[in-house]
This record gives sequence, C-alpha cells and structure tokens, in this order.
Amino acid sequence: MSEHNDDSFREKNMKQKIGTVVGVTLLIAVVLGFIIGIYVFGMAGIFRLLGIDYTSVWSLIMFVVSFFIIASIVELFSKPISELITENITGKFTALLVQFSIQSLSNGLCLFIVDVFIGSITLTLKTGFIVAILLTLLEMAFEDKENRSES
Repeated sequence: MSEHNDDSFREKNMKQKIGTVVGVTLLIAVVLGFIIGIYVFGMAGIFRLLGIDYTSVWSLIMFVVSFFIIASIVELFSKPISELITENITGKFTALLVQFSIQSLSNGLCLFIVDVFIGSITLTLKTGFIVAILLTLLEMAFEDKENRSES
C-alpha cells in the first residue's frame, strides 16, 4: 500500500519550498498564456474576417492583453449588475436578451477603450460592435452551464 504523506508546507526544507512556489507559478503562467493565446488567435481570426488591419503581431498581442485586463475589471461590475437585473425576469428569452445586451455593451466599451490607446489597430464603430457581439456570443456559449441552470 502507498504511504500517505501529510507534510505541510511549513515542514518542508527551503529547496522543496522554492520548488513548490516555482512549480505553482509556472502552472499559473502556462494557464494564463494559454487563455491569452486563445484570445490572440481568436481576435486575429475575427480581425481577418472583418478586414481590420493591424501593423504587427505585437500590436495585436498588446491589444488583446489590454482588452483582457480591462474586460476582466469591467466584468467584475457588469456580470453582477446583469444578474441583479435579470433575477426577477420570468421569461428566459427576455432574461437572456438583457444579459446579452449588458455583456455586449461592456465588451464594446472595453474594445473602444483599448482602441483609443492602441493606435496601431483602428476599429470603426460598425466593426467594433460586430466584434463585441461576436465576443459576447462566444463568452455566453462557453459560460458555465451550472450558472445558467440556477437562474
């Protein structure tokens, strides 16, 4: 039988502590890199389809990372607001439409904020709304199914 090792982090020597911290840090970095990579390739595909030009791959990466950071902050406020608004709506379609509208507006806001600061990519109003709607559709499609069944 295998022996269960119940050593706590405090009881490990310095080499084991450093190894543990480095391992966890690398795991977090790989996961974040994977998520941002998916956003970069997704945005590159959407930009290609809509004919949006960017000067270099680095400008696209800066755009995506900036959008990811700003959208994460804005989502801290927009998701609870949309949940509170749709909490008492009885129709599923109406609730979904309200959540879709709020999330699309927050994605559009984030896109236009990033567009103002990153000059190497220029979004028109029309393409900005199309990208915001596409991102919202993708986010809602991949959203956790448990959260939808509770509401």
